[in-house]
Amino acid sequence: EQELQSALEREISTVDIGEMVMRRMKEVDEVAYVRFASVYRSFKDINTFMEELTKLLSDK
Repeated sequence: EQELQSALEREISTVDIGEMVMRRMKEVDEVAYVRFASVYRSFKDINTFMEELTKLLSDK
């Protein structure tokens, strides 16, 4: 929310909003993050899904 308010001087793109949501969601609920990411980033197959899971696990 603070990020959005600080950007009030300019138009905020849906891509920026999506990325902000993903960053915050990753901190709060990893399962929700992966589910959201799979739709937002249009995962095409299980390999793409696994790549995201691997990144998530390596960030810990």
